[in-house]
Amino acid sequence: MTLSPLLRGALAATLALTLAACGGKATFPINGTVATTTDAAGVITSTVLYKGLVLTTNGMDLSVPVGAKTFSFPNTISYGDVYNVTVKTPPDHQNCTTIDQSTALETASGTAGRLASINIALTCYLNSFTIGGTVSGLTSDGLVLTNGTAGGTVTIASAATAYVFTAPVTYGNSYGVTVLTQPAKDVCTVSNPAGIMGDALVSNINVTCVPKPAT
Repeated sequence: MTLSPLLRGALAATLALTLAACGGKATFPINGTVATTTDAAGVITSTVLYKGLVLTTNGMDLSVPVGAKTFSFPNTISYGDVYNVTVKTPPDHQNCTTIDQSTALETASGTAGRLASINIALTCYLNSFTIGGTVSGLTSDGLVLTNGTAGGTVTIASAATAYVFTAPVTYGNSYGVTVLTQPAKDVCTVSNPAGIMGDALVSNINVTCVPKPAT
């Protein structure tokens, strides 16, 4: 028979009160699972891919290794104790979120004994950042740039001095910016057009435009 979360919580509270009456106090482990998801091509998009992840709560730090599927804090907490599982240190090149699986709240906090067990979900994604740069000499409309490697386009208006692609690029992925459509009265070129995304936004893919030669 499967018990509802409310019934499990009531049973846990009853157990705690019974133990307290006998001079004891219920304790609860803090456990969790690591979400692993893949995209349509089968490439993993969510899991612990890099070292350095440290979670913390109630004075305990827990290092979560690369590829971990589950985790458990070393000590239990007592009935009535408040917990708040947070990311103390994210893994290299990733950001992580802790979610309380019983409430679906991203704060991953609560009071021990409210439910029969404490289960935290951990989701880690690769960092992603925007790419862009400066624009000089553009005197007409119609300029369209494309990121042919990662996808996406941006239309740049006359007299613009800067641009940014709205679609970010994920850490470790390549990007390559080219002119898809030249403006009406100028010829534009792109400097520093290609690279591999690191751990910061890219703002040096600069566009230089000159007037079209007279025909």
